[in-house]
Amino acid sequence: MNISLILASPKAGSFNHAIAHTVRETLCALGHEVAFHDLYAEGFDPIYTEAELARDATLPAPLESAIAETCAADGLIFVHPNYWSRPPAMLCGWVDRVLRPGRAYRFVPDGKGGARPEGLLKARVGMVFNTANTPQEKEEALFGDPLEVHWRKVVFGLCGVPTVYRRNFSPIITSSPEQRAAWLREAAAAAEKHFALETE
Repeated sequence: MNISLILASPKAGSFNHAIAHTVRETLCALGHEVAFHDLYAEGFDPIYTEAELARDATLPAPLESAIAETCAADGLIFVHPNYWSRPPAMLCGWVDRVLRPGRAYRFVPDGKGGARPEGLLKARVGMVFNTANTPQEKEEALFGDPLEVHWRKVVFGLCGVPTVYRRNFSPIITSSPEQRAAWLREAAAAAEKHFALETE
């Protein structure tokens, strides 16, 4: 399978980097082709410009390549920290620019005078690993877990990805080396489980 793995963490050597590298190694060991992108290291430009708004816009070659890769992927994996109950602006910009209408999704008539979304992505599995300092139970109780809604319903839901797995590792700030090692094993096991099932 062809899998796109997108890392969005500004701090080199962060636990997000450890997650991404662990997942990448796990998937490569299974025989998958993994296209890995560290958005900060690559200098991805997250600014969605007016020139890109038109459906038939001529896009910069690197952006067109990212869109083509994403649309052809059998699986999509995102790794990022929780910033204000949302992904970092870098990743938000990636979603804005890469998951374009007409390429990742479109709207079709619903037979009632309106329209409904139709997902166009090939990916059957979407995974998200994020880190936070707010414990998961507080994120859910206080805020309703916005990242869960964002990824499961808004992004993967709109783009037609049927299987979604998300894991929040928290609180990072007080975690021990032993806890982080256990979390990495969990991330590897989750990646192996979801993508092994797809190859059976």
